[in-house]
Amino acid sequence: MSDAVAQAWVAARREAVVQSLTDYAAIPSVSTDPAYAEGIARAAAWLVQHLTEAGLEHAGIRPTAGHPVVTADWLHAPDAPTLLIYGHYDVQPPDPLDKWHSPPFTPTLRDGRLYARGVSDDKGPVIVAITALAALLATTGRLPVNVKLLLEGEEEMGSAHLEPFVTAHADDLRADFVLSADGAGWRADLPSITVASRGICSLDVTVQGAAKDLHSGRHGGSVANPIAALARLLASLHDDSGRVAVAGFYDRVLALSNSARADIAALPFDEAAYLASIGARPGGGEAGYSMLERNWVRPSLEFNGIGGGYQGTGGKTVIPASAFAKISCRLVPDQDPHEILKLIAAHLHAHCPPGVTLSAAPHPGVSQPYAIPEDHPGLVLAQQILADLHGQRVLPVRMGATVPIGEIFARCLGIDTVFFSFATSDEDYHAPNEFFRLSSLWRGIDAWIAYLCRVPATRRRAGPA
Repeated sequence: MSDAVAQAWVAARREAVVQSLTDYAAIPSVSTDPAYAEGIARAAAWLVQHLTEAGLEHAGIRPTAGHPVVTADWLHAPDAPTLLIYGHYDVQPPDPLDKWHSPPFTPTLRDGRLYARGVSDDKGPVIVAITALAALLATTGRLPVNVKLLLEGEEEMGSAHLEPFVTAHADDLRADFVLSADGAGWRADLPSITVASRGICSLDVTVQGAAKDLHSGRHGGSVANPIAALARLLASLHDDSGRVAVAGFYDRVLALSNSARADIAALPFDEAAYLASIGARPGGGEAGYSMLERNWVRPSLEFNGIGGGYQGTGGKTVIPASAFAKISCRLVPDQDPHEILKLIAAHLHAHCPPGVTLSAAPHPGVSQPYAIPEDHPGLVLAQQILADLHGQRVLPVRMGATVPIGEIFARCLGIDTVFFSFATSDEDYHAPNEFFRLSSLWRGIDAWIAYLCRVPATRRRAGPA
């Protein structure tokens, strides 16, 4: 009954738990922008203090070549398995600020939802995990399993320095499997568990024309315009059916079986309702596949940002010296991110119009796709916990997004990752007005407590001993 006692302990301290999440979400720990370096340092220090107060041991800030990771452990259950608990403390930039209904780093409670940048991805789910551990330690003086925690500071920029850290500290991080607080449920009204995620690679493309901005009257029509050249280049990356037009892009993509397509088609998904919920219209994407197939099991190439020339109010009649675009690809088995980056760069150079020069700079963080075996004991337990919690069958779903850790931990430690996050995909993470439901906070803590109390029955060491 330790789980019931621990859950009651949390129920008596709900106000304090919400305050902890509020304090944590107020820290502007944006990893991609150096202007937020103080926020990154403050978030890491806050976690060390919070982990120590929760009763975990050896909490500390561990340096990497980029932002540090925070680690802690509790290793006093010699006959029990060991879990590596993962989360991240960095968040996306809050832009565009004018679209927020309340300041992004002033957490605001409205209608049972806490609004703040990073509160769903991944600060709320991290508080879920830490609170569950604190409750068990406070009520029983011990944990039913051994735990090691790794909280990363660069997930939102591709986890570029996580793999070297994991490789260098493989012995310290050895565990039976990973239980991740990162990830997201598919829908708030339907219990689901994520069993796969796509990989990612990204690059910046710059088109350079003249050495400086030029007067569009004096020079217009006589020199190449980098914005026009860039527009032609970007348009060349897809054909009229929405298929990526880069030679070799699909060469390693595994064909989707009829049974796999049938399983996806059987899921309760209303495409029209989904489009209405995000304010989008039908159209776009690769022809010949359903929306879920395109999002889960087909690769994509997207434009994430574009710029060049005058961006201010009114007009400024110039031919800009340069223009740029940011491109990212979501990848599926067996695509290689590094190979895809080379193929895109080769396509862009081959199609570059005369009068301009082109540079393509890959981002340092790439990730391979990942899928957990469907019979993994940790996954089976997660499905059982969620089914008990919701009183209905749990759907195994895929993730169109990328969580780099699955592939990193599988390759470097030989262990699988169970995604057990209580964020949901409608909570506007990466967008203005990100929020986390308090109902998910309480449901998640109860589920994590129940999971930790039942892990011994699922012990399996997938990696090397």
